[in-house]
Amino acid sequence: MLYALFDWLDDLFNIPGFGAFDFITTRTAFAAATALIISLLIGQSIIKWLKRMQLQETIRDDIGLDSHLSKAKTPTMGGVIIILATVIPALLWMDLTNIYTWMIVFVMVVLGSVGFIDDYIKVVKKDKSGLQGWFKIAGQVTVGLIIGALLYWWPAFQEFNTLSTVPFLKDVNIDYAFFSETYGWIIYIPVVIFVITAVSNAANLTDGLDGLAAGTSAIAGIILGIFAYVSGRVDFSNFLDIMYLPGSGELTIFAASLVGACLGFLWHNTHPASVFMGDTGSLAIGGALGALALMIHKELLLPIICGIFFVETLSVIIQTTYFKYTKRKYGEGRRVFLMTPIHHHFEKKGWPESKIVVRFWIIAILLGIISLLTLKIR
Repeated sequence: MLYALFDWLDDLFNIPGFGAFDFITTRTAFAAATALIISLLIGQSIIKWLKRMQLQETIRDDIGLDSHLSKAKTPTMGGVIIILATVIPALLWMDLTNIYTWMIVFVMVVLGSVGFIDDYIKVVKKDKSGLQGWFKIAGQVTVGLIIGALLYWWPAFQEFNTLSTVPFLKDVNIDYAFFSETYGWIIYIPVVIFVITAVSNAANLTDGLDGLAAGTSAIAGIILGIFAYVSGRVDFSNFLDIMYLPGSGELTIFAASLVGACLGFLWHNTHPASVFMGDTGSLAIGGALGALALMIHKELLLPIICGIFFVETLSVIIQTTYFKYTKRKYGEGRRVFLMTPIHHHFEKKGWPESKIVVRFWIIAILLGIISLLTLKIR
């Protein structure tokens, strides 16, 4: 909106300085600053409202983590702060005529709504099971189906719709339409659905310690924003010998908004947290990161870019699979980890919560650097 206004004013009056808003870098900086300010300013008001409405976290006393009992009655559903602080700057500073703008905003708003319903049932209706699993999956699949259909059939994407970059290999792309150019959607759309659903749920699993999900999401957002920027510039993409994606540079602005929103949320969410994001925030963030990677054709890099999410999910899969296997074979379930997701394993080992979170942030930064190295090391 502001981008269109400044562009119109520049064309009409040729105001000095307004031409700078044509540059993605300028709007990216303003978007990040706007998101940070919004999350800081509205965050406290929303937290007070959540307390007044008694929308507070309920901590189970049977999980064996006594340190978490002090988190009881901390306001939850704070993901609303992140969604507002991301979507508002995105709509203010992104090009509203660009299809990428509406696709990525759609993902965040819809999955945030699914998470909000889940939190509402848990907190207001006092049903700890929350939204039935198949309802949640149905929401994620619907979002993936719509995004997959747009990425496959939208005219501007036809040249590269089913291609994806293979990390560490030069001039090598995987083509999901390898068996048929006409029916490539049969494989591609399920891949989109899987990625959005998987990353969304992985972010949800990661959201178990103060600041863990928000911090690692901000790091992933920075990396994906860089990839979006270089992919959207013909000079950079040619120099780096990567896929050129016209218009994808606008996604840099969304990524900056998400990073700013997460950093602002950390002001309230660092240990000891004043608010939790709940499923409202984690499902929206995870879905947006997954969709962003798909739009810039870097979904094969997600296990590295979102490596913390990946390991958290893998720990749950390993634990569950091994427990069921040993119970079937020996009559008694056995565990690989003390508790999953894996951040709880380290809590059980006696690590302070803040130490686990900061160390996971450091690992996320390292993985982000490795991801960026794939631009040249091939």
